Amino acid sequence: MYLSKLSLCIIFVLFCSLESKANLHDDVLLTKFSSKAGPTLKFFYCYSCGYRKVFEDYVNILRQRYPELQIDGENYNPPGANMIIAKGLGIAKILVIILIFSKINIFQWIGQPQPFWWQWCMDNRLYSCIMLYFACNATEGYLKSSGAFEINFNDVPIWSKIDTGRIPQPHELYQIIDTHMHMLYPDVNIDKIGRNK
Repeated sequence: MYLSKLSLCIIFVLFCSLESKANLHDDVLLTKFSSKAGPTLKFFYCYSCGYRKVFEDYVNILRQRYPELQIDGENYNPPGANMIIAKGLGIAKILVIILIFSKINIFQWIGQPQPFWWQWCMDNRLYSCIMLYFACNATEGYLKSSGAFEINFNDVPIWSKIDTGRIPQPHELYQIIDTHMHMLYPDVNIDKIGRNK
């Protein structure tokens, strides 16, 4: 009985880990608006902070002013090991929830006495699983949250919310883009390469 539950748990954990590894290398752009050649503006934003809506608003106002500008955006992955720790925490959360619901005493398998908190989790399975789920989700969200809103023009960083502590105002971004467009096309009037007023 315990062996079949254990084998189901192991199969489920392996499936979750394979799925998370497949998604780890799956860097699909969240939004891609154009495939035209020309100047490129790339946004890296913190999806868990709600900056995708800000990105979409900026795309709309930039499209009106610079229709030839290629604009891409994607999630900014947190630095260091935070993403790996968050994914590991997510897998551990599911494993522990499965162990609690199937009433498997893992401490008995490793030859240790059962702690009182594990007995409490077994007695209050629904409450402990809900509490574990929300606590782990809050921790995962904290680990994945970078607060980033980074902007690159032709792969050159032009704005960093991490460094400045704020998102640029539209007129600031217009000035930065105009400056870079003048540097990119010094002999061409910027109005002729697509700027609408």
